[in-house]
Amino acid sequence: MAWATLALASFGSAAQAAPGPWQLNMQRGASTWSPVPYHLNNISLGVCVVIGVLVFGAMFIAMFRFRKSRGAVAEKWSHNTTLEIVWTTIPVIILIVLAYLATGGLTSWADTTGSQMTVKITGYQWKWRYDYISYLGKPIDKVGFMSKLDSQSDQTRQLGSGMDPYAVKVGTENTYLLNVDKPLVVPVDTKIRFLITGGDVIHSWWVPALGWKLDAIPGIVNVAWTNITTPGTYRGQCAELCGQDHGFMPIVVVAKSKADFAKWLAAQETQSAAPAAAPAAAPAAASTAAAPQTAQIAVAPANGKQG
Repeated sequence: MAWATLALASFGSAAQAAPGPWQLNMQRGASTWSPVPYHLNNISLGVCVVIGVLVFGAMFIAMFRFRKSRGAVAEKWSHNTTLEIVWTTIPVIILIVLAYLATGGLTSWADTTGSQMTVKITGYQWKWRYDYISYLGKPIDKVGFMSKLDSQSDQTRQLGSGMDPYAVKVGTENTYLLNVDKPLVVPVDTKIRFLITGGDVIHSWWVPALGWKLDAIPGIVNVAWTNITTPGTYRGQCAELCGQDHGFMPIVVVAKSKADFAKWLAAQETQSAAPAAAPAAAPAAASTAAAPQTAQIAVAPANGKQG
């Protein structure tokens, strides 16, 4: 059993960056911070495995080798001061080391100073809203949208739809209940600060590849950051039971190169500015239409016909 446990722990450490069948460990993630919880999990797992082997090994030896049927006689002493000091000191040291590692990870995760981009995330029943606040020190005007479950998954999930969930794919990837109509698009190699809140009830924004999840609470703004190193599509889900459609509000983050993101952002800003320009064109057209009437009034005296 001990060897099997060690084998599972070893194989689990070789997991790929994305979850897959028979994966036994956390994924390494795709951000600069995500290796922190990954390695902390492996260290904690190793400590637990060693403790389990020692404790259960001692129990099995005591039960089988020193059992009454083999003539074993129990000792009469009630305690051993030296032994008690040892088995108290070692666990305390282990806990201090794990606490130090965990505290260091949490403080580095909470430090959003030096962020190059800010995005506000608001959870609703049952969708997400993304508002782009600033990028590279410049404010972003009116770039924001709702992101909800994609139409193919939404139609498939309906009772009696007769549609096959395994047929919902993007390329070769099955994306049933894991795809959205509008993903959150961000640049790579950029420290991004997220302002996360809730619009109705408590939600939780969770993308495993980023290495963390954070509650979206109405009236409270929680802050976190990420710096994605590899372009790609990263999927997640709401991790807080928020109502009957809790399982139908996925998260999709698309990380692009800085050049591609700049093009995408420029297109979004142009699109958001277009509706505002349309009403301004109407008065101009009206004044143009009125111009001939003004000209007719002006030339009337030249014809010598005055009222």
